[in-house]
Amino acid sequence: MTVITLISSNKSFGGLQKIYSHKSKELDCEMKFAIFLPPAVEDGSRVPVLYWLSGLECNETNFIQKAGAQRYAAEKGLIVVCPDTSPRGVNLPGEDDSWDFGSGAGFYVDASKDPWSKHYKMFSYVSQELIDVINNNFPTVPEKQSIAGHSMGGHGALICALKNPGLYKSVSAFAPIANPTNCPWGVKAFSGYFGDADKDEWKNWDATELVAGYNGPPLELYIDQGTEDTFLKNGQLLPNNLVEACKAAQFPCVLHMREGYDHGYFYVSSFIGEHIAYHADHLK
Repeated sequence: MTVITLISSNKSFGGLQKIYSHKSKELDCEMKFAIFLPPAVEDGSRVPVLYWLSGLECNETNFIQKAGAQRYAAEKGLIVVCPDTSPRGVNLPGEDDSWDFGSGAGFYVDASKDPWSKHYKMFSYVSQELIDVINNNFPTVPEKQSIAGHSMGGHGALICALKNPGLYKSVSAFAPIANPTNCPWGVKAFSGYFGDADKDEWKNWDATELVAGYNGPPLELYIDQGTEDTFLKNGQLLPNNLVEACKAAQFPCVLHMREGYDHGYFYVSSFIGEHIAYHADHLK
């Protein structure tokens, strides 16, 4: 069993908001994750898990400090797990040179290009290793888990669900990078993590490309987007490309456009209750 080390613990809405660290075998470095344990676990009950993936520049603390999710997770009896967004402290050349690539910007992919391929395997970390760590150390219901995320993390949530049919009961995304092979953020990240020689490899990490090939249990993509999001307007997010791909593939997809909302956590906190209720319905 993986050894986890408690860093902090705070009472919140009757539950406990904790942060732990552990040595990751996938990423070959020390990693941190946040976990909210609802009051329901105090009597020994096992409860479902919602995994949350944060966006560019974030770490395991942003969501737990800004989204206000603990209240809703406590009410619905859900554990909420928030991993960091990239490996840390692996000392790769250029790792800290920009905010949208390298540290804090792992894009939830398994890099294939050196030197990134040794450490930057966030997809395997999130969808395999972290799940094992959580199930082995906390009172979960192993077959009941869902995933959600914001921006880069919304992209991560979508590909984790689409590339692991049946692993998650539901998936939702706030302002996801929905078509990374066609936006500046995605092109920069994928060029670095995969190289430019085989652009077909990029498609394996793009939700808009993946929906046509999905073969698994019924799944709906539940997407949220603010109309005043700067990154929507400058072509980084491209949610309509994903919606059109879903229509062509007859893949269930819901897109909520939120009038007047931007990209940040004021927006996320306004609707996180709806998302947690959505996942709770699927998990119970």
